[in-house]
Amino acid sequence: MGQLSSHLSAANVAFIQHQQIFFVATAPESGHINLSPKGMDTLRVLDPQRVAWLNLTGSGNETAAHVLENGRITLMFCAFEGKPLILRLYGTARAIHRHDPEWNTFIGLFPPLPGARQIFLVEIEGIQSSCGMGVPLYQHVGDRDQLLEWADKKGAQGLSAYWQQKNTASLDGNPTGIFPTE
Repeated sequence: MGQLSSHLSAANVAFIQHQQIFFVATAPESGHINLSPKGMDTLRVLDPQRVAWLNLTGSGNETAAHVLENGRITLMFCAFEGKPLILRLYGTARAIHRHDPEWNTFIGLFPPLPGARQIFLVEIEGIQSSCGMGVPLYQHVGDRDQLLEWADKKGAQGLSAYWQQKNTASLDGNPTGIFPTE
């Protein structure tokens, strides 16, 4: 059954590191709730109460807008193979953008991935585990290459133009902080 904790155990960390997919949820005070699947090699456990997540370019930038507004974030991991388990990390986050001085400190934690847009530092306030017995079994076949190929083809200038067009505001019109002048 479900258990609550204030920090990641060694078993939690091992479980997280084994996952091929995780989910990120954020919400503004008013407006659209965002829930997104994430994958690739984009998550790092920094210590028992902090994780860093490298966010790649996408069609929207809801997480950045929501975190800028209120900081609230939930990350969820599900066992799709082996022993059933759901693990939720509740906390507050802040975005580190390419223009922020800390970018160079944290980007080295991740492999070079085209389209790297922000790094979210998550301060964990609570952890909940639950059984996950209703989660189906799936087999990881591999990562998709399309996003990385698309970002690589765009190049730095093309990505910047795309961010300007698609990533400066949320669906609700809230700023994302992706550029320093926002």
